[in-house]
Amino acid sequence: MLFRRRNRPTRIERLRVAVWPRNSWARSTRYFGKRVLRLTATPHAIALGFAAGAFASCTPLVGFHFLTAFALAYVVRGNLIAAALGTSVGNPLTFPFIWAFTFKIGQWILYGRAPHTDTHQVHQQFQHGLFEKSLDALWPMLKPMFIGAVPLGLVVGTVSYVVVYKSVEVYQRRRRNKLADKGAGKHGRLFPAPGNTVEEDGSA
Repeated sequence: MLFRRRNRPTRIERLRVAVWPRNSWARSTRYFGKRVLRLTATPHAIALGFAAGAFASCTPLVGFHFLTAFALAYVVRGNLIAAALGTSVGNPLTFPFIWAFTFKIGQWILYGRAPHTDTHQVHQQFQHGLFEKSLDALWPMLKPMFIGAVPLGLVVGTVSYVVVYKSVEVYQRRRRNKLADKGAGKHGRLFPAPGNTVEEDGSA
């Protein structure tokens, strides 16, 4: 197949790239930022879509973040491509912090300052449930994470909306001004102002 790599990456290499991209996280972040800025939609639609993706990344629905982001973006009429890019908020570097925050917030909402269940015990049940693939074993940890994902997702989504909206608005305004200046310069070369025209013969 055209453009297929000659040497297929191993599972270890794919895992390494997922945790640490070949071009570093800083370069990958700039790349995603440019893709968001260059989307052809209104700043409001782009910001809504990105916020939907950021909100979806705060949920424990690993593997379904894209579908969740698309559904949310469709409901709020956000840009679907921006929603897909917004899921990059959740990545191997941020997931441990997101899951820890959602779990703690969910426990606080459900049980107050004194959690009804022991955190260490829930972690053990979660690890045991991963091997057994038992929802009953996973639910004591997933329940507070689902609940805690709502307030955390709203905060992350709101911050993402404001940042993306302002960034896209500035980028699109500068682009319009640049194209207008370019068009004005081209128009001036094709149709010079009367004061800049060469005087008629005999009047020099």
